[in-house]
Amino acid sequence: MPETEAIFENVAQAHQAAAADPKVLRLSIDSKAKVSIGNLSRDGKARVLEPIKADDHDHYRQATLVPFGILDVAGNQLSIYFGQSAETSDFIVDCLQLWWQRHQSDYPDIEEWVIDLDNGPAINSHRTQFIQRMVEFAQSVQLKIRLIYYPPYHSKYNSIERCWAALEHYWNGAILDTVETALRWAANMKWNGFTPIVELVETVYPKGVKLSSDELKPFSEQWQRSETLPKWDVTIVPR
Repeated sequence: MPETEAIFENVAQAHQAAAADPKVLRLSIDSKAKVSIGNLSRDGKARVLEPIKADDHDHYRQATLVPFGILDVAGNQLSIYFGQSAETSDFIVDCLQLWWQRHQSDYPDIEEWVIDLDNGPAINSHRTQFIQRMVEFAQSVQLKIRLIYYPPYHSKYNSIERCWAALEHYWNGAILDTVETALRWAANMKWNGFTPIVELVETVYPKGVKLSSDELKPFSEQWQRSETLPKWDVTIVPR
């Protein structure tokens, strides 16, 4: 993209500003590929003495998990939420709400979030349901929220991606035969010396939820786009 360098420069400036302001909390968020649950071969090597026999196809999946991660970049604290239906805007914002309910007391002076993210379908800056839910969330918690997007095909630079790499390395070859097994493996991994907080989200999320332009209009007043990079830098200001 012609804007790629400008987007990266914007990301760097946002990170520097966040690091310099003690009232700003920088988070990195993203989802991981869905995880099939069952007695399934996952490639790699299991670290056990006796060989484990696994199915060579996934016709008998017991469940499918949708992992979503939230990383406090400065504090190296990782939280992983496992959904059981679909990766939607509602699922992602619900996870952010759950995260803040658990951690709000840890950040008594925070007034703004800077969130690093890619432009995936559930969280891109033109997803109407995402706009609505994020504005409602910012309003309810009275936080200014700035969304800083990486350019297309460069999400590997988002910090949360290294957490997914650590998880994949840790449970590589393990048989994730139940949901509880998968959660246990995730909870025992280490990221920069810390174990993550792992939660299961049982809500079922319908796909394809969207708003009309008229329904979106009341929310758009609090959704401010950058003049130079309107798709890649968005700030939500609560009333």
